[in-house]
Amino acid sequence: MNQTVIDAHDVSKTYNPEAIPVPAVNHVHLHIEQGEFTALVGPSGSGKTTLLNLIGGLDRPTGGKIFINGVDITQLSDNQLIDFRLHHIGFVFQSFNLIPVLTAKENIEFILLLQGVDKTTREKRVLQLLKEIGLEDKMNVRPSQLSGGQQQRVAVARALASKPQFILADEPTANLDSKAAANLLDIMYKLNQEENMTFIFSTHDKRVIDRARRVVTLVDGRIDSDTAFKPLEH
Repeated sequence: MNQTVIDAHDVSKTYNPEAIPVPAVNHVHLHIEQGEFTALVGPSGSGKTTLLNLIGGLDRPTGGKIFINGVDITQLSDNQLIDFRLHHIGFVFQSFNLIPVLTAKENIEFILLLQGVDKTTREKRVLQLLKEIGLEDKMNVRPSQLSGGQQQRVAVARALASKPQFILADEPTANLDSKAAANLLDIMYKLNQEENMTFIFSTHDKRVIDRARRVVTLVDGRIDSDTAFKPLEH
């Protein structure tokens, strides 16, 4: 039996509650186990990105609790939450969020520096990731000199650098052409299969949905359906 990574219990998020309340996530229950490859889908405004941000501790719920590895992150202070994210969660954003003045290698290494990882361990891990994403020859290149697909692969490698408990990816293929998107999905799927890495996507992209082993559909902030296409293989 796989370990429970995420347990969102009766989670809600309402924006502007003092004036005209806008419910973005409405009493959601979601349980994620280690090794899942799950897509959160739904129309624009359905709450999928908000739910992803709540799970990742980038936003706080107005109701309910979110447990990550048994820790209730809704009870953590802002500083505790920053530290928790740093050591447990990897993020891949639609806009890449790479640091323009750093090279590909330095962007991947950045999280490890924040964690205080020693130089030898950092170098080994970063070079391994550059090899996995096929960008060894671009390690000293800055983001502005990389294609969109290459930048997104660097963003994935950065998310993986600290070996987090799970990866949250918000529309990771939205800005990529078909070939770049397929390459990126191949990398993530391989890591999921070979290293039991947990991935949760917020996506509209059929290419991502087709790869997912579980699809959770949100409508108006609620879970409308939750379908597992294949049993977990780990």
